[in-house]
Parts: sequence; structure tokens; C-alpha cells
Amino acid sequence: MSPRPYRLGQRQAATEQTRASVINAARELLMSNDGYSRFSIDAVARLADVARMTVYHQFGSKSGLLEALCDSLAASGGMEQLAPVFRQPEPLEALKQYIFVFSHFWDADRLVMRRLRALAALDPDFEHVIRARDEWRRQGVRLIMQRFGEKHMLSPTEHLDETVGVLFTLLSFETFDTLSGPTRSLEEVAPLVYRLACATIGLNEEQLNKSNRGRSPILANGEENEEKCFGAGMG
Repeated sequence: MSPRPYRLGQRQAATEQTRASVINAARELLMSNDGYSRFSIDAVARLADVARMTVYHQFGSKSGLLEALCDSLAASGGMEQLAPVFRQPEPLEALKQYIFVFSHFWDADRLVMRRLRALAALDPDFEHVIRARDEWRRQGVRLIMQRFGEKHMLSPTEHLDETVGVLFTLLSFETFDTLSGPTRSLEEVAPLVYRLACATIGLNEEQLNKSNRGRSPILANGEENEEKCFGAGMG
């Protein structure tokens, strides 16, 4: 038997390990008090103990590294839960779950997320990556609101852009981080954002309570929210 497949497997494993080490180094650099403001390929390479060209070979550019870091944060933050949200036939229920998925994501690594977004205001590479992902979130909100309009026979263009803009802001990390402050938990903030979202689309308290009965318990007891919405193991 040729040893070639075995050697290829070893090489692939080593490549994946190097890639993971670089991504972890990028995350650690963003978490450090004296390193995040000087984030660069060179700084990440030094922390990962690899050559600068290794980083470029793996990721192509600083933007490529940031994309990979954001993908890693999304995976650890439970963003795979977005897929069933868009299969939810009831748009208001989809909005609840969309809010909860993003709230969980924002809560998973707040310090890194805060610094990523702060650097987006200063560095064009950070801005490009973060703004593109923000646009994906906006498009998700738009899709849910279009379905909501169709269900309730609203004009396709009636206040849609304005509503999407407000909901997009409510679902942002900046809103979540501000509402959370140092003491509020995910289970407190997600229902608050949901109530604000419902007010934005014109649902009163009676309609809100009615929509909550028999559906996702995002407004119910906070200890049970996550498991009931998405099942155990969301992590």
C-alpha cells in the first residue's frame, strides 16, 4: 500500500491545525488590552508562531483572515440556528427566533465583537468584512418583513424600508451591548428586543401576548427560553 494517502492526510491535518492556530491568535490579539489596536498580519503571525507568509498563504489577505475569524465566531456563537428560522411558516415566530439567534451570537464573545466593530470604524479591512455581514443581517430582516406584509396583506412598499432600518438597528450588536450593560443577561435582553421589534411593526400588548401563547417562549421564563426555542445543545 502506498504511503502517499497517509502523508497527504498528515499534511492536511497540519494545515488545518496551522489555520486554527492563526485564527485563535487573531482572536487572542483582539482580546488583549495592548494588542487589539495594533492588529496586523505581522502581529497575528508572531502570536501564532508562524511566518508572515504562512498567514498570507492560508488566508490570502487581512480581509481573508478576518472573514475566517468571523466564520469561527459564527460557528461558536450558534449561527447555524438561522437555517430553521427561515423555514418557520409564521413570520412573527421567525422574527422571534431571528432575534434570539442574534442575541445568543452577540452574547457569546462580547469583548471580541466589541473590538471588531470598533476597529471597523478605523480600518478599511475591518469595515469591509463587518459591513458585508451586517448587510446579510439586514437582508434577513427584510425577508421576514416581506413575509409579514404578505401574510397581513400590507402594501409591499408601505414603510418597508423604514421598518427594516429600525429593526436592523434593534438587532445590532451595539443595541444588544448597550441594553445588556454589565448586569443584564441574554434571557432578559432578547425578550426586550422582541417587544421593541413588535412595537416597531405596530403590534400592541394584547396582540403580542396572543402571539406568544402556544408559540416560541422567547417571552416566557428565561431559564427555558433557549432549550424550548432551539432544543438542547446550542452551546
